[in-house]
Amino acid sequence: MNMPTAPPMKRTLLAGAIGNVLEWYDFALYGYFAPIFAVLFFPSDSPSISLISAFGVFAVGFLARPLGAMLFGYWGDTLGRRHALAWSVLLMAIPTCLVGLLPPYEAIGALAPIALTLCRFLQGLSVGGEFTGSATFLIEHAAASQRGYVGSWAGFSAQIGALAGSGVGALITSRLDDQALRQWGWRIPFVMGGFIAVAGWYLRTRVQESPAFERVRLAGGLTSSPVRDVFTTQQRPVAKVIGLVWLHGVAFYLLYVYLTTYLVTVTTVPLATVLVVNTGCMTLLALLIPLTGTWSDRIGQRPLLIAGAAGLALLSYPCFLWLTSHDLPRMIAAQVLLTVLVAGYMGPFFAAVAELFPTPQRYTGLSVGYNIGAALFGGTAPLIATLFIEWSGNNLAPAFYLSLCATVSFAVTLTLRK
Repeated sequence: MNMPTAPPMKRTLLAGAIGNVLEWYDFALYGYFAPIFAVLFFPSDSPSISLISAFGVFAVGFLARPLGAMLFGYWGDTLGRRHALAWSVLLMAIPTCLVGLLPPYEAIGALAPIALTLCRFLQGLSVGGEFTGSATFLIEHAAASQRGYVGSWAGFSAQIGALAGSGVGALITSRLDDQALRQWGWRIPFVMGGFIAVAGWYLRTRVQESPAFERVRLAGGLTSSPVRDVFTTQQRPVAKVIGLVWLHGVAFYLLYVYLTTYLVTVTTVPLATVLVVNTGCMTLLALLIPLTGTWSDRIGQRPLLIAGAAGLALLSYPCFLWLTSHDLPRMIAAQVLLTVLVAGYMGPFFAAVAELFPTPQRYTGLSVGYNIGAALFGGTAPLIATLFIEWSGNNLAPAFYLSLCATVSFAVTLTLRK
């Protein structure tokens, strides 16, 4: 693997990645503990209504992300990427810790789901400038021959965060009985997230600013209104990013966040086993993303994006047949195959989308496009999958939705320059 070895670059990779670790750790945790949130914060005579309510609040965090994208995008394109990223990770820590301290519905009634929704909104606001901001920051530090690899660290760190969430979830679920888990056990992982944020803020205040941003600033090329510029001159790149994020967001939140709840609901496999398998596949995904990012530096980003999207469009349905077969080896094989295809799409993803925008509008343009797509499709994926099953009565409905999303993103990959 063509890895950068200079100490400043290693610090830059770590500083750019650590906020993503917290973001995806927290968002993944919510998905893993959604059945517990459904009971504690949305009690109902119908378990499916409680679960739909819990996933509805999960989606609220994504609805705030476009607002955060414009806020932090403006900050990053006018005052600098480094400071915007330092504050985004620090502001994410507060609502993350608060989620772990909230009293349930039984204690404070309707204030409990309202407080949970507000925390999710504040998290989404901070996250709106985090993931894409770190990808912008990393890619602008990279040599042209390493953008695929360096950009893949945004995706790699996201998987590490989600993997940590899965691992902590599996550990706590296996160590505590159901009563202890519902009373206090689920709170521990959210409070722990605050420590990651403080470490991220420390690292980000001590790295150099993006060289590409500094060149534009010294040349007097910064824009005073990047948000307006993006919506008036960058509509086509923003639309392409939204189309590409459609699959990026749905694939992750459907296959690594919602899938645990899905499999426990439609199969007889226990939650602890599902979480262990999920953790293993996320480990594989984390390892494959830098490899496919490096590969894209040699053959180009477009071929891998096309292969990943086409594979998911064609193989989602047969893979879900195996996932619901109640046969553990087939279930593992299906999730591994899906993971390989997702890695092929995610590895070169950020290098491809970052290059769609000029430097003065890159932070804002990429953040707006990505977070609009994430709000519309990524954060709503568990909710839509649950609703589709409820409406159709078909447990394989999520497979059709994933295939549809992959088909749309596949069409967009064909418009990218070779």
